[in-house]
Parts: sequence; C-alpha cells; structure tokens
Amino acid sequence: MAAIRRALVAAGVLSLALVTGTPAEAVTYPTIPATGTFSFATANGILPTWSSENITLVGISPGSVVTSAANTTAKVSVPLIAKTGTANAAAGGFRLYNTVTGASVRCANPTIDTRARLVDCVLADGTNAKLFTIRSIGSRARVTGVSTITTIFRRIQLRINGTAMADMLNEELDTSSFSPYVTVGTGDLVVTRDR
Repeated sequence: MAAIRRALVAAGVLSLALVTGTPAEAVTYPTIPATGTFSFATANGILPTWSSENITLVGISPGSVVTSAANTTAKVSVPLIAKTGTANAAAGGFRLYNTVTGASVRCANPTIDTRARLVDCVLADGTNAKLFTIRSIGSRARVTGVSTITTIFRRIQLRINGTAMADMLNEELDTSSFSPYVTVGTGDLVVTRDR
C-alpha cells in the first residue's frame, strides 16, 4: 500500500498532505542569474487586425519590437536576467499602444513560466497581470556544457489569458480586437544558467 501511495504522489495524483496526513511543505527555488532571450512573432493576421484598430507594439528597452516591412508581423524580444524554478525573468518589455487615443498597456519585466504556462507582466500601476497563456510548447531541449546548462523551448504558442484579460485590453485600449480564442504569437525561449 505504501508503494502505491508513493507512486501516486510521484505522479501528482495525491498530495503529500493526503498521504501523510500532515501539511505538504512548499518547494521553494532560489533565484539565480540567467541569460538568454524570450522572443515571439505575432501570428498571421494579428498585426494587421491590431493596426486596423490603431494598435501598435512598442519596445521597452532593453526589449525591442521589430516590424516587418509590409507591416504584417512584429517580433518582440526581451533579454533574460534571472531564473526561479521554471519562471524566467526578463528585462524591458513591450507595450500595446493606441496611436489615436494615446492609451497603452505596458508589459514590463515579463516572467515566462513554462510550468505554469503563463507570461506575467508588471503593468504601469505596478500590479502584476497574467497577460498571455502558453497554449503549447512545440519542443524542448537541454544542452549541458562544462559550466552551464541551456534550456531551449521552441514554437511556444501564446494566447491572451482568458476573457477577463481580453476584456481589460479591449477596454483600456478602446478596441475590440483582443480575444482569448486565437493565437497571438509563436515564440522561443532560450535560457542559460550556471551549473
């Protein structure tokens, strides 16, 4: 019976509190320096839809936004600075900006969490918002070097994180172009840390 309980706990079916009758201890991970990049390109039709509603993407240094010559896609890139467990913290960011009204929603210092499957941002008022949900991750790889470990996530599909977030973006930016039901972009996360 004990072996079955251990297997269920390992599989995540039972919590430690249910098996032992005592509260489970939270696992904490140290925050460690990391380098790398999180980048995503807007999905087909997204940038033209936003542009038709006067919405544009603007980089927040040291992050950047590069728009294609035909204004059909934009690529957002932010440098990584730290890692806590599966959460990867970036510097800079981007903002969604209404060129007519001047309204904007800032995504500063985004944290990309591959286990929680979220991209969390610091808004202009200092609060955190789970802006994107990670719908899927196409591939994962790990490269172990002499002194570093690099983890590579490819084809990360991003969507607006739920109806409430889409409604907030639509209200703040005076538009109706945000929806949680379409892929906003596809990106890559490459993070390197010391061994």
